[in-house]
Amino acid sequence: MAVMTTRRAIVRMPMGGEPAVTPDDLVVEAPLVLGRDGEAIATLMRTPGHDIELAAGWLVVESGVGRAEDIVTLRACREDDTDRVHITLRDGVRPPRPRAFVTSAACGVCSADVLDLTLLRERPPHDEGWTVAGAVLTALPDAMRARQPAFDRTGGVHAAALATADGALLVVREDVGRHNAVDKVTGWALLDGRLPGTGHLLVVSGRVSFEIVQKAVAAGVAGIVAVSAPSSLAVDLAREYDLLLAGMVRGGRLNVYAGERLIG
Repeated sequence: MAVMTTRRAIVRMPMGGEPAVTPDDLVVEAPLVLGRDGEAIATLMRTPGHDIELAAGWLVVESGVGRAEDIVTLRACREDDTDRVHITLRDGVRPPRPRAFVTSAACGVCSADVLDLTLLRERPPHDEGWTVAGAVLTALPDAMRARQPAFDRTGGVHAAALATADGALLVVREDVGRHNAVDKVTGWALLDGRLPGTGHLLVVSGRVSFEIVQKAVAAGVAGIVAVSAPSSLAVDLAREYDLLLAGMVRGGRLNVYAGERLIG
């Protein structure tokens, strides 16, 4: 089983008290090398666990993978003291471009390589007349938070979830990187035959960047529910693709940045 947390000695400095050395739980951050045809194509800094899902979700945007059958094999192993996933794609599937840099857990493309929007599939994210209740939106972050054991231990991980329009959480994944958490959720949905995620909601624990919306569009979900705020480009992309985008969802309140007509 993957180890998601570890311990380090730290110094606690309480207000008005004496400093004390004590062990503390920290989230693990470690590299995962993705390889294809014997060549390393990307190195992702992630929290170990659900590496196959992470690789599959990464491929949804990077290769335009839309169904599990587009992937022939995903094989996880440990080589040269490094975790790796070896990828074989179906003939005709666009291969991902090799990346010469390490994608850190703090970012998606980090402005180093803006992904081609032509990889995003053109399909409606929701059926005609689809709506979601505001009460469902405001409840989703707390429901996801209740299923974050690594955060309980460390306070240092992001989470993402896939939810139905009636508020049922289908899957929750944690990772030190918010983009990785989304990829793990997307990869789970892909391998479980649930893409496109028409009429479903992506729930995220952090802010919403352009890349997060891009991943949501590629997964075909109807909207995004976020604890924090989106960027301007994220709002523009959500509006362009007719996604619901709710941010600052806390304490029973929310801001709607796109798709307000979808809340009923």
